[in-house]
Amino acid sequence: MIKNLLLLFIITGLISSCNSGSNAKKKVKAVSDEISVLGALPLKVPVPDDNPISVEKRELGKLLFFDPILSGNKDVACATCHHPEYGFAESLEISIGVNGSGLGLSRAFNQPNDIPFVKRNSQTVVNSAFNGLTNGESNVGSQAPMFWDLRVKSLENQALEPIKALEEMRGHTYEQSDALDKVLSRLKQIAAYRQLFREAFGVENAITKENLGKAIASYERTLIGNNSRFDQYMRGNQSILSRNELDGLNLFLKDGCTKCHNGPMFSDFKTHVMGVADQEKLMIPDDGFEKRYAFRTPSLRNLRSTYPYMHNGKLKTLENVLEFYEDLSGGKIANSTIKPEQLDPLTGKLNVDFKDIPLIVEFLNSLNDENYDKSIPSNVPSNLMVGGNINLPKTHQK
Repeated sequence: MIKNLLLLFIITGLISSCNSGSNAKKKVKAVSDEISVLGALPLKVPVPDDNPISVEKRELGKLLFFDPILSGNKDVACATCHHPEYGFAESLEISIGVNGSGLGLSRAFNQPNDIPFVKRNSQTVVNSAFNGLTNGESNVGSQAPMFWDLRVKSLENQALEPIKALEEMRGHTYEQSDALDKVLSRLKQIAAYRQLFREAFGVENAITKENLGKAIASYERTLIGNNSRFDQYMRGNQSILSRNELDGLNLFLKDGCTKCHNGPMFSDFKTHVMGVADQEKLMIPDDGFEKRYAFRTPSLRNLRSTYPYMHNGKLKTLENVLEFYEDLSGGKIANSTIKPEQLDPLTGKLNVDFKDIPLIVEFLNSLNDENYDKSIPSNVPSNLMVGGNINLPKTHQK
């Protein structure tokens, strides 16, 4: 009897051991070989040779980023539409620039108003230093693609464009051709800025258009979130992603998302026609790159804090985005002006299934890294309101 009980104990132990090993193997989730089209962000930020970052240049750029002295009415700063509270983006579908008050969803035009909405959704500045970084040929630094329509290259050049745009920062105060000269003249009249530019660039009379762009770009290159859990996974920490996140990663690969969202930035930095519905707040439909309704593939990093989504903010949640692509893969086009033959051929390779959406969203959340500088200057050299006029307009205050 004792021998039989001992034999039963040994057999039970062996079965338990085998099952334990089997379960352990199940915890090691195999990921498709197609993951090679993705990648971790570099630990080192690419910097152009003609604009090395220094503490002085970075701090000057930060002050300029938050100073509404750069706008025609002195009421809008870069930070108005790229605010730390919203992941250096904002929560509006499309932006309200000059002649606006409030921040995020509370922002509205002052009245009377004859300024149009900004045409497109405000993209985050975080990780914009990596724009153009792909697994193949990487165009970063002076060749980095900017904006939804790729109309400008480099952070330095991008930083100057909103200053010239009527609906973003210029308003009716001066003509587009005079905007930068007017702003430079303002900066030259402020002793603190004269000193800060001199210290940052090491020369007298350093307040120039080129240096203005270089200073702001230098600050933006410090806004980096390159250590998400996905980055850590790609660098070798195979246990950091959950089973659901790994399942979501496999579905992300299988469903064709990486046809456009690839490389370390989850963007091919190309334009595609996807047929997103028009933004009804615009008086004239936005026809995008080359008037083909094509828009650049956005990065998928830090999506948690950069909603709403798409070039015109028409989709509120990540679930809505994936449902849009499920409809698209099924032949349903959200924009009635777009014909099937106008769609990017890559849309034919999408195969998003409704049941896959929750797991893909879980995976996308592994791309968040909010460990970047969110601090806001207590004041700016112009003594204007830091971040622009981001107080609620009186008509909207409760």
